[in-house]
Amino acid sequence: MALTSRHPIVAVMGHIDHGKSSLLDYIRKANVTAGEAGGITQHVSAYVAEHEHEGTKRRITFLDTPGHEAFRALRARGAAAADVAILVIAADEGVKPQTKEAYEEIMGAGIPFVVAFTKSDKNGADVEKAKISALEAGIYLEGLGGSISFAAVSSKTGEGVPELLDLVLLTSDLAEPTADLSLPASGFVLESSQDSKRGISATLIVKNGTLRAGVVAVAGPAFTPVRFIEDFKGGRITEAGPSEPIAVSGWSTLPTSGQPFTTVASRKEAEKLVTIPAVIANTIAHQDPSGKAVLPVVLKGDVTGSVEAIVSLIEKLPHERVTLKILSSGIGAVGEADVKSAAAAGGVIIAFHSSVESSARELAERTNVPIESFTIIYELEKRVSELLAERSPKMRVEEVVGEAKILKVFSMSGNKQVLGAKFVSGSLSVGSLVKISRRTIDLDKGKILNLQQARADLQEIHTEGEFGLQVESKTEIAGGDTLTAYRIVEN
Repeated sequence: MALTSRHPIVAVMGHIDHGKSSLLDYIRKANVTAGEAGGITQHVSAYVAEHEHEGTKRRITFLDTPGHEAFRALRARGAAAADVAILVIAADEGVKPQTKEAYEEIMGAGIPFVVAFTKSDKNGADVEKAKISALEAGIYLEGLGGSISFAAVSSKTGEGVPELLDLVLLTSDLAEPTADLSLPASGFVLESSQDSKRGISATLIVKNGTLRAGVVAVAGPAFTPVRFIEDFKGGRITEAGPSEPIAVSGWSTLPTSGQPFTTVASRKEAEKLVTIPAVIANTIAHQDPSGKAVLPVVLKGDVTGSVEAIVSLIEKLPHERVTLKILSSGIGAVGEADVKSAAAAGGVIIAFHSSVESSARELAERTNVPIESFTIIYELEKRVSELLAERSPKMRVEEVVGEAKILKVFSMSGNKQVLGAKFVSGSLSVGSLVKISRRTIDLDKGKILNLQQARADLQEIHTEGEFGLQVESKTEIAGGDTLTAYRIVEN
Protein backbone atom coordinates (compact mmCIF):
# COMPACT_ATOMS: atom_id res chain seq x y z
CA MET A 1 0.00 0.00 0.00
CA ALA A 2 1.53 3.30 -1.14
CA LEU A 3 -0.37 6.12 0.56
CA THR A 4 -0.15 9.65 -0.75
CA SER A 5 -1.70 12.83 0.64
CA ARG A 6 -4.74 14.30 -1.09
CA HIS A 7 -6.42 17.68 -0.89
CA PRO A 8 -9.37 18.03 1.52
CA ILE A 9 -13.06 17.61 0.73
CA VAL A 10 -15.09 20.25 2.56
CA ALA A 11 -18.81 20.37 3.40
CA VAL A 12 -20.45 23.69 4.30
CA MET A 13 -23.35 23.22 6.71
CA GLY A 14 -25.69 25.22 8.92
CA HIS A 15 -29.05 26.98 9.10
CA ILE A 16 -30.87 27.41 5.78
CA ASP A 17 -30.72 31.24 5.76
CA HIS A 18 -27.26 31.73 7.23
CA GLY A 19 -25.36 32.25 4.00
CA LYS A 20 -24.02 28.81 2.98
CA SER A 21 -24.78 29.31 -0.70
CA SER A 22 -23.45 32.87 -0.73
CA LEU A 23 -20.19 31.75 0.87
CA LEU A 24 -19.78 28.91 -1.63
CA ASP A 25 -20.57 31.26 -4.53
CA TYR A 26 -17.98 33.79 -3.38
CA ILE A 27 -15.27 31.13 -2.98
CA ARG A 28 -16.12 29.70 -6.39
CA LYS A 29 -15.95 33.08 -8.14
CA ALA A 30 -12.84 34.27 -6.31
CA ASN A 31 -10.81 31.07 -6.16
CA VAL A 32 -11.54 29.20 -9.39
CA THR A 33 -9.54 30.18 -12.48
CA ALA A 34 -11.22 32.97 -14.46
CA GLY A 35 -13.36 31.67 -17.31
CA GLU A 36 -13.87 28.28 -15.68
CA ALA A 37 -16.33 29.11 -12.94
CA GLY A 38 -19.37 29.99 -15.01
CA GLY A 39 -20.59 26.54 -16.00
CA ILE A 40 -19.46 24.52 -13.05
CA THR A 41 -22.73 23.80 -11.32
CA GLN A 42 -24.37 22.91 -14.64
CA HIS A 43 -22.26 19.75 -14.60
CA VAL A 44 -21.07 18.84 -11.12
CA SER A 45 -22.41 19.81 -7.69
CA ALA A 46 -18.92 20.27 -6.33
CA TYR A 47 -15.91 22.27 -7.39
CA VAL A 48 -12.20 22.60 -6.74
CA ALA A 49 -10.88 25.96 -5.56
CA GLU A 50 -7.26 27.06 -5.23
CA HIS A 51 -6.00 29.08 -2.27
CA GLU A 52 -2.51 30.32 -1.59
CA HIS A 53 -1.48 29.10 1.85
CA GLU A 54 1.93 29.91 3.30
CA GLY A 55 3.27 30.72 -0.15
CA THR A 56 1.96 27.57 -1.84
CA LYS A 57 -1.16 27.18 -3.99
CA ARG A 58 -3.36 24.49 -2.41
CA ARG A 59 -6.52 22.81 -3.75
CA ILE A 60 -9.76 22.36 -1.81
CA THR A 61 -12.85 20.48 -3.01
CA PHE A 62 -16.13 22.03 -1.85
CA LEU A 63 -19.36 20.04 -1.82
CA ASP A 64 -22.00 22.34 -3.29
CA THR A 65 -24.98 20.81 -1.46
CA PRO A 66 -27.87 22.65 0.19
CA GLY A 67 -27.56 21.68 3.81
CA HIS A 68 -27.15 18.91 6.28
CA GLU A 69 -29.90 16.63 4.93
CA ALA A 70 -27.62 15.67 2.02
CA PHE A 71 -24.80 15.15 4.49
CA ARG A 72 -27.05 12.94 6.59
CA ALA A 73 -27.91 10.83 3.55
CA LEU A 74 -24.22 10.36 2.85
CA ARG A 75 -23.41 9.41 6.43
CA ALA A 76 -26.37 7.03 6.67
CA ARG A 77 -24.75 4.95 3.93
CA GLY A 78 -21.35 4.89 5.59
CA ALA A 79 -19.85 7.36 3.13
CA ALA A 80 -17.19 9.49 4.77
CA ALA A 81 -18.32 12.40 2.67
CA ALA A 82 -16.02 15.16 3.84
CA ASP A 83 -12.67 15.52 5.55
CA VAL A 84 -13.47 18.91 7.06
CA ALA A 85 -16.73 20.80 7.64
CA ILE A 86 -17.45 24.52 7.82
CA LEU A 87 -20.30 25.26 10.23
CA VAL A 88 -21.87 28.59 9.25
CA ILE A 89 -23.48 30.79 11.90
CA ALA A 90 -24.96 34.13 10.88
CA ALA A 91 -23.44 36.96 12.90
CA ASP A 92 -26.81 38.74 13.11
CA GLU A 93 -28.82 35.74 14.37
CA GLY A 94 -26.46 33.30 16.12
CA VAL A 95 -27.18 29.61 16.57
CA LYS A 96 -30.56 28.36 15.30
CA PRO A 97 -32.19 24.89 15.54
CA GLN A 98 -30.81 23.82 12.15
CA THR A 99 -27.36 24.99 13.26
CA LYS A 100 -27.58 22.54 16.15
CA GLU A 101 -28.74 19.76 13.82
CA ALA A 102 -25.83 20.44 11.46
CA TYR A 103 -23.41 20.44 14.41
CA GLU A 104 -24.79 17.08 15.56
CA GLU A 105 -24.32 15.65 12.05
CA ILE A 106 -20.71 16.85 11.96
CA MET A 107 -20.01 15.35 15.39
CA GLY A 108 -21.73 12.11 14.37
CA ALA A 109 -19.53 11.89 11.29
CA GLY A 110 -16.46 12.35 13.47
CA ILE A 111 -14.76 14.92 11.24
CA PRO A 112 -13.00 18.14 12.32
CA PHE A 113 -14.64 21.48 11.58
CA VAL A 114 -14.22 25.23 11.72
CA VAL A 115 -16.87 27.91 12.25
CA ALA A 116 -17.62 30.72 9.81
CA PHE A 117 -19.56 33.68 11.25
CA THR A 118 -21.25 34.86 8.06
CA LYS A 119 -22.95 38.20 7.30
CA SER A 120 -20.41 39.96 9.51
CA ASP A 121 -20.85 43.15 7.44
CA LYS A 122 -24.63 43.25 7.81
CA ASN A 123 -26.43 45.86 9.93
CA GLY A 124 -27.21 44.27 13.25
CA ALA A 125 -24.34 41.81 13.04
CA ASP A 126 -22.76 41.05 16.40
CA VAL A 127 -20.00 38.45 16.13
CA GLU A 128 -19.34 38.47 19.88
CA LYS A 129 -22.99 37.75 20.62
CA ALA A 130 -22.98 35.00 18.00
CA LYS A 131 -19.92 33.47 19.70
CA ILE A 132 -21.80 33.36 23.00
CA SER A 133 -24.74 31.61 21.31
CA ALA A 134 -22.28 29.02 19.97
CA LEU A 135 -20.88 28.50 23.46
CA GLU A 136 -24.39 28.03 24.86
CA ALA A 137 -24.99 25.36 22.19
CA GLY A 138 -21.89 23.45 23.28
CA ILE A 139 -19.70 24.67 20.40
CA TYR A 140 -16.52 25.62 22.23
CA LEU A 141 -14.50 28.16 20.26
CA GLU A 142 -10.88 29.18 20.64
CA GLY A 143 -10.60 31.85 23.32
CA LEU A 144 -13.84 30.73 24.92
CA GLY A 145 -12.69 27.57 26.61
CA GLY A 146 -12.39 25.42 23.49
CA SER A 147 -10.23 24.63 20.49
CA ILE A 148 -12.57 25.17 17.53
CA SER A 149 -11.14 27.71 15.08
CA PHE A 150 -13.38 30.39 13.61
CA ALA A 151 -13.39 33.35 11.24
CA ALA A 152 -15.83 36.22 10.68
CA VAL A 153 -16.56 36.53 6.94
CA SER A 154 -18.52 38.55 4.43
CA SER A 155 -19.68 36.84 1.25
CA LYS A 156 -20.24 40.26 -0.34
CA THR A 157 -16.80 41.82 0.16
CA GLY A 158 -14.81 38.63 0.75
CA GLU A 159 -13.47 39.93 4.04
CA GLY A 160 -12.29 37.04 6.23
CA VAL A 161 -12.66 34.38 3.50
CA PRO A 162 -8.88 33.92 2.95
CA GLU A 163 -8.45 33.49 6.71
CA LEU A 164 -11.27 30.93 6.73
CA LEU A 165 -9.60 28.94 3.94
CA ASP A 166 -6.30 29.05 5.84
CA LEU A 167 -8.09 27.52 8.83
CA VAL A 168 -9.63 24.82 6.63
CA LEU A 169 -6.22 23.82 5.29
CA LEU A 170 -4.60 23.86 8.74
CA THR A 171 -7.41 21.67 10.07
CA SER A 172 -7.05 19.32 7.10
CA ASP A 173 -3.29 19.07 7.59
CA LEU A 174 -3.87 17.84 11.14
CA ALA A 175 -6.28 15.17 9.84
CA GLU A 176 -3.86 14.19 7.04
CA PRO A 177 -6.28 12.81 4.40
CA THR A 178 -4.56 10.15 2.29
CA ALA A 179 -5.31 7.77 -0.57
CA ASP A 180 -3.75 4.83 -2.41
CA LEU A 181 -3.49 5.72 -6.11
CA SER A 182 -2.85 2.11 -7.12
CA LEU A 183 -6.27 0.84 -5.98
CA PRO A 184 -9.43 0.68 -8.13
CA ALA A 185 -11.30 3.95 -7.79
CA SER A 186 -13.91 4.23 -5.05
CA GLY A 187 -15.82 7.04 -3.39
CA PHE A 188 -19.42 8.19 -3.14
CA VAL A 189 -22.27 9.58 -5.21
CA LEU A 190 -23.02 13.21 -4.47
CA GLU A 191 -26.15 13.44 -6.63
CA SER A 192 -27.69 12.02 -9.79
CA SER A 193 -29.96 13.38 -12.52
CA GLN A 194 -31.59 12.36 -15.77
CA ASP A 195 -32.30 14.14 -19.05
CA SER A 196 -33.14 13.13 -22.61
CA LYS A 197 -29.70 13.97 -24.04
CA ARG A 198 -27.26 12.73 -21.39
CA GLY A 199 -29.33 9.91 -19.93
CA ILE A 200 -28.68 9.24 -16.25
CA SER A 201 -25.68 11.15 -14.91
CA ALA A 202 -24.10 11.08 -11.48
CA THR A 203 -21.71 13.38 -9.68
CA LEU A 204 -19.03 11.28 -8.02
CA ILE A 205 -16.35 12.20 -5.50
CA VAL A 206 -13.28 9.95 -5.73
CA LYS A 207 -11.92 9.12 -2.27
CA ASN A 208 -9.39 6.42 -3.13
CA GLY A 209 -7.61 5.12 -6.22
CA THR A 210 -7.67 6.59 -9.72
CA LEU A 211 -10.74 6.49 -11.98
CA ARG A 212 -10.00 5.87 -15.65
CA ALA A 213 -12.17 5.35 -18.71
CA GLY A 214 -12.78 1.70 -19.56
CA VAL A 215 -13.75 0.43 -16.11
CA VAL A 216 -17.31 -0.16 -14.85
CA ALA A 217 -18.58 1.89 -11.90
CA VAL A 218 -21.06 0.31 -9.46
CA ALA A 219 -23.17 2.17 -6.89
CA GLY A 220 -25.75 0.04 -5.09
CA PRO A 221 -28.33 -1.07 -7.66
CA ALA A 222 -26.82 1.06 -10.44
CA PHE A 223 -23.81 0.56 -12.71
CA THR A 224 -22.29 2.12 -15.83
CA PRO A 225 -19.35 1.54 -18.16
CA VAL A 226 -17.13 4.61 -17.77
CA ARG A 227 -16.85 5.73 -21.38
CA PHE A 228 -15.81 9.29 -20.57
CA ILE A 229 -15.25 11.46 -17.50
CA GLU A 230 -16.19 15.12 -17.04
CA ASP A 231 -14.40 17.32 -14.52
CA PHE A 232 -16.09 19.98 -12.40
CA LYS A 233 -15.77 22.48 -15.26
CA GLY A 234 -17.63 20.23 -17.71
CA GLY A 235 -14.49 19.34 -19.67
CA ARG A 236 -13.59 15.77 -20.60
CA ILE A 237 -10.60 14.21 -18.84
CA THR A 238 -8.91 10.80 -19.13
CA GLU A 239 -8.60 10.07 -15.41
CA ALA A 240 -9.51 11.46 -12.00
CA GLY A 241 -7.62 11.04 -8.75
CA PRO A 242 -8.62 11.28 -5.08
CA SER A 243 -10.73 14.24 -3.88
CA GLU A 244 -11.75 15.03 -7.47
CA PRO A 245 -15.43 15.76 -8.25
CA ILE A 246 -16.47 14.32 -11.61
CA ALA A 247 -19.55 13.46 -13.65
CA VAL A 248 -20.14 10.05 -15.27
CA SER A 249 -23.13 9.32 -17.53
CA GLY A 250 -24.94 6.24 -18.80
CA TRP A 251 -26.08 4.62 -15.54
CA SER A 252 -28.50 1.71 -15.59
CA THR A 253 -30.69 3.43 -12.97
CA LEU A 254 -30.46 6.52 -10.78
CA PRO A 255 -27.79 6.07 -8.08
CA THR A 256 -28.87 7.41 -4.70
CA SER A 257 -27.17 10.38 -3.08
CA GLY A 258 -24.64 9.13 -0.56
CA GLN A 259 -24.31 5.70 -2.16
CA PRO A 260 -20.69 4.47 -2.07
CA PHE A 261 -19.33 3.51 -5.48
CA THR A 262 -16.57 1.17 -6.52
CA THR A 263 -15.10 0.12 -9.87
CA VAL A 264 -14.52 -3.26 -11.51
CA ALA A 265 -12.95 -4.36 -14.77
CA SER A 266 -16.02 -5.74 -16.57
CA ARG A 267 -19.77 -5.55 -16.88
CA LYS A 268 -20.01 -9.18 -15.75
CA GLU A 269 -18.27 -8.34 -12.47
CA ALA A 270 -20.51 -5.31 -12.05
CA GLU A 271 -23.69 -7.35 -12.45
CA LYS A 272 -22.53 -9.67 -9.65
CA LEU A 273 -22.16 -6.67 -7.32
CA VAL A 274 -25.58 -5.22 -8.14
CA THR A 275 -27.52 -7.06 -5.45
CA ILE A 276 -29.26 -4.36 -3.41
CA PRO A 277 -32.85 -3.73 -4.57
CA ALA A 278 -33.55 -0.07 -5.31
CA VAL A 279 -36.37 0.11 -2.77
CA ILE A 280 -34.02 -1.04 0.01
CA ALA A 281 -31.30 1.35 -1.16
CA ASN A 282 -33.73 4.25 -0.98
CA THR A 283 -34.88 3.49 2.56
CA ILE A 284 -31.31 3.11 3.84
CA ALA A 285 -30.44 6.53 2.47
CA HIS A 286 -33.05 8.39 4.44
CA GLN A 287 -33.34 7.27 8.04
CA ASP A 288 -33.76 9.22 11.22
CA PRO A 289 -31.69 8.41 14.34
CA SER A 290 -34.35 5.91 15.49
CA GLY A 291 -33.80 3.85 12.34
CA LYS A 292 -37.12 4.80 10.73
CA ALA A 293 -37.23 5.79 7.09
CA VAL A 294 -37.81 9.49 6.44
CA LEU A 295 -40.06 11.24 3.93
CA PRO A 296 -38.59 14.75 3.52
CA VAL A 297 -41.13 17.35 2.32
CA VAL A 298 -40.81 20.89 1.00
CA LEU A 299 -44.20 22.61 1.36
CA LYS A 300 -45.34 25.69 -0.54
CA GLY A 301 -48.77 27.31 -0.21
CA ASP A 302 -50.76 30.37 -1.22
CA VAL A 303 -51.21 31.92 2.22
CA THR A 304 -49.62 31.43 5.63
CA GLY A 305 -52.81 30.08 7.18
CA SER A 306 -53.06 27.30 4.61
CA VAL A 307 -49.42 26.29 5.07
CA GLU A 308 -49.75 26.15 8.86
CA ALA A 309 -52.92 24.07 8.61
CA ILE A 310 -51.33 21.63 6.13
CA VAL A 311 -48.20 21.23 8.26
CA SER A 312 -50.35 20.42 11.28
CA LEU A 313 -52.44 17.98 9.24
CA ILE A 314 -49.72 15.96 7.53
CA GLU A 315 -47.45 15.78 10.60
CA LYS A 316 -50.25 13.85 12.34
CA LEU A 317 -50.60 11.27 9.57
CA PRO A 318 -49.75 7.89 11.13
CA HIS A 319 -47.18 5.43 9.87
CA GLU A 320 -45.23 2.93 11.95
CA ARG A 321 -41.97 2.84 9.98
CA VAL A 322 -41.73 6.27 8.35
CA THR A 323 -41.16 9.74 9.80
CA LEU A 324 -42.38 12.77 7.87
CA LYS A 325 -39.85 15.61 8.00
CA ILE A 326 -40.74 19.14 6.87
CA LEU A 327 -37.55 20.48 5.27
CA SER A 328 -39.08 23.92 4.74
CA SER A 329 -42.47 25.57 4.34
CA GLY A 330 -43.49 28.91 2.92
CA ILE A 331 -45.76 30.83 0.62
CA GLY A 332 -45.32 31.69 -3.05
CA ALA A 333 -44.24 29.82 -6.16
CA VAL A 334 -42.00 26.76 -6.08
CA GLY A 335 -38.47 27.93 -6.96
CA GLU A 336 -35.10 26.38 -7.74
CA ALA A 337 -34.00 26.59 -4.10
CA ASP A 338 -36.98 24.43 -3.11
CA VAL A 339 -36.02 21.83 -5.73
CA LYS A 340 -32.38 21.79 -4.61
CA SER A 341 -33.41 21.30 -0.99
CA ALA A 342 -35.75 18.42 -1.87
CA ALA A 343 -33.19 16.83 -4.22
CA ALA A 344 -30.46 16.84 -1.58
CA ALA A 345 -32.69 15.07 0.93
CA GLY A 346 -34.37 12.67 -1.50
CA GLY A 347 -37.71 14.32 -0.79
CA VAL A 348 -40.82 15.64 -2.54
CA ILE A 349 -42.35 19.07 -3.05
CA ILE A 350 -45.99 19.62 -2.06
CA ALA A 351 -47.58 22.71 -3.63
CA PHE A 352 -51.02 23.91 -2.49
CA HIS A 353 -52.54 26.60 -4.71
CA SER A 354 -48.95 27.49 -5.68
CA SER A 355 -47.46 27.82 -9.15
CA VAL A 356 -44.12 26.32 -10.18
CA GLU A 357 -41.47 28.49 -11.80
CA SER A 358 -40.41 27.14 -15.21
CA SER A 359 -36.76 26.97 -14.16
CA ALA A 360 -37.74 25.03 -11.03
CA ARG A 361 -39.81 22.58 -13.08
CA GLU A 362 -36.89 22.00 -15.45
CA LEU A 363 -34.52 21.46 -12.53
CA ALA A 364 -37.00 19.07 -10.88
CA GLU A 365 -37.16 17.01 -14.07
CA ARG A 366 -33.36 16.87 -14.28
CA THR A 367 -32.93 15.88 -10.64
CA ASN A 368 -35.94 13.53 -10.51
CA VAL A 369 -37.71 15.51 -7.76
CA PRO A 370 -41.49 14.93 -7.66
CA ILE A 371 -43.66 18.07 -7.47
CA GLU A 372 -47.17 17.29 -6.28
CA SER A 373 -49.68 20.11 -6.84
CA PHE A 374 -53.11 20.34 -5.17
CA THR A 375 -56.11 22.63 -4.87
CA ILE A 376 -58.17 20.41 -2.54
CA ILE A 377 -56.76 19.69 0.89
CA TYR A 378 -58.19 16.20 1.38
CA GLU A 379 -56.58 15.09 -1.90
CA LEU A 380 -53.27 16.45 -0.58
CA GLU A 381 -53.75 14.50 2.67
CA LYS A 382 -54.53 11.29 0.77
CA ARG A 383 -51.47 11.65 -1.47
CA VAL A 384 -49.09 12.30 1.44
CA SER A 385 -50.43 9.14 3.12
CA GLU A 386 -49.65 7.23 -0.08
CA LEU A 387 -46.13 8.71 -0.20
CA LEU A 388 -45.53 7.61 3.39
CA ALA A 389 -46.61 4.08 2.50
CA GLU A 390 -44.36 4.06 -0.59
CA ARG A 391 -41.36 5.21 1.45
CA SER A 392 -41.94 2.55 4.11
CA PRO A 393 -39.07 0.03 4.14
CA LYS A 394 -39.94 -3.54 3.24
CA MET A 395 -39.60 -5.93 6.16
CA ARG A 396 -38.40 -9.43 5.34
CA VAL A 397 -39.85 -11.99 7.74
CA GLU A 398 -39.69 -15.78 7.90
CA GLU A 399 -43.07 -17.49 7.71
CA VAL A 400 -43.22 -21.14 8.92
CA VAL A 401 -45.01 -23.41 6.42
CA GLY A 402 -44.30 -26.92 7.71
CA GLU A 403 -42.47 -29.15 10.15
CA ALA A 404 -41.04 -32.67 10.20
CA LYS A 405 -39.09 -34.86 12.65
CA ILE A 406 -35.96 -36.66 11.45
CA LEU A 407 -36.10 -40.41 12.15
CA LYS A 408 -32.95 -41.71 10.45
CA VAL A 409 -29.95 -40.67 8.34
CA PHE A 410 -29.43 -43.01 5.37
CA SER A 411 -26.46 -41.43 3.59
CA MET A 412 -24.39 -38.28 3.27
CA SER A 413 -22.41 -37.07 0.23
CA GLY A 414 -20.83 -33.64 0.62
CA ASN A 415 -23.60 -31.29 1.71
CA LYS A 416 -26.37 -33.57 0.42
CA GLN A 417 -28.01 -35.88 2.96
CA VAL A 418 -30.66 -38.58 2.45
CA LEU A 419 -32.99 -38.80 5.44
CA GLY A 420 -36.07 -40.52 6.77
CA ALA A 421 -38.62 -38.28 8.47
CA LYS A 422 -42.08 -38.10 9.99
CA PHE A 423 -44.60 -35.43 9.00
CA VAL A 424 -45.64 -33.12 11.87
CA SER A 425 -47.59 -30.18 10.41
CA GLY A 426 -48.17 -27.85 7.46
CA SER A 427 -46.48 -28.79 4.20
CA LEU A 428 -42.96 -29.42 2.92
CA SER A 429 -42.12 -28.95 -0.76
CA VAL A 430 -39.20 -29.56 -3.09
CA GLY A 431 -37.18 -26.34 -3.04
CA SER A 432 -38.39 -25.33 0.44
CA LEU A 433 -35.93 -23.59 2.72
CA VAL A 434 -35.59 -25.33 6.07
CA LYS A 435 -34.17 -24.66 9.51
CA ILE A 436 -32.42 -27.53 11.27
CA SER A 437 -32.81 -27.50 15.05
CA ARG A 438 -31.73 -29.84 17.81
CA ARG A 439 -33.38 -29.66 21.22
CA THR A 440 -34.70 -26.09 20.54
CA ILE A 441 -31.29 -24.86 19.33
CA ASP A 442 -31.11 -23.74 15.69
CA LEU A 443 -28.07 -25.37 14.03
CA ASP A 444 -28.21 -24.29 10.40
CA LYS A 445 -30.37 -23.70 7.37
CA GLY A 446 -30.74 -25.82 4.27
CA LYS A 447 -32.92 -26.70 1.30
CA ILE A 448 -35.12 -29.67 0.38
CA LEU A 449 -33.87 -31.19 -2.90
CA ASN A 450 -36.15 -34.21 -3.20
CA LEU A 451 -39.17 -35.87 -1.54
CA GLN A 452 -40.28 -39.54 -1.70
CA GLN A 453 -43.12 -41.54 -0.20
CA ALA A 454 -43.79 -45.18 -0.97
CA ARG A 455 -40.84 -45.01 -3.44
CA ALA A 456 -42.61 -42.35 -5.50
CA ASP A 457 -41.15 -38.90 -6.09
CA LEU A 458 -43.42 -36.13 -4.82
CA GLN A 459 -43.36 -32.35 -5.06
CA GLU A 460 -45.03 -31.84 -1.69
CA ILE A 461 -45.73 -33.65 1.59
CA HIS A 462 -48.78 -32.39 3.51
CA THR A 463 -50.32 -35.44 5.16
CA GLU A 464 -49.38 -37.56 8.18
CA GLY A 465 -46.93 -40.40 7.74
CA GLU A 466 -43.31 -41.20 7.15
CA PHE A 467 -41.38 -40.15 4.05
CA GLY A 468 -37.87 -39.83 2.64
CA LEU A 469 -36.14 -36.64 1.58
CA GLN A 470 -32.82 -35.25 0.41
CA VAL A 471 -31.63 -32.08 2.11
CA GLU A 472 -28.72 -29.81 1.22
CA SER A 473 -27.02 -28.45 4.34
CA LYS A 474 -23.49 -27.91 5.63
CA THR A 475 -24.49 -29.23 9.05
CA GLU A 476 -24.60 -33.01 9.65
CA ILE A 477 -28.22 -33.81 10.46
CA ALA A 478 -29.02 -36.49 13.09
CA GLY A 479 -32.02 -38.53 14.15
CA GLY A 480 -34.27 -36.53 16.47
CA ASP A 481 -33.55 -33.21 14.77
CA THR A 482 -36.45 -31.01 13.67
CA LEU A 483 -36.82 -29.60 10.15
CA THR A 484 -38.90 -26.43 9.93
CA ALA A 485 -39.82 -25.33 6.41
CA TYR A 486 -40.20 -21.60 5.89
CA ARG A 487 -40.49 -18.90 3.26
CA ILE A 488 -39.39 -15.27 3.14
CA VAL A 489 -42.24 -12.77 3.05
CA GLU A 490 -41.90 -9.03 2.45
CA ASN A 491 -44.36 -6.79 4.31
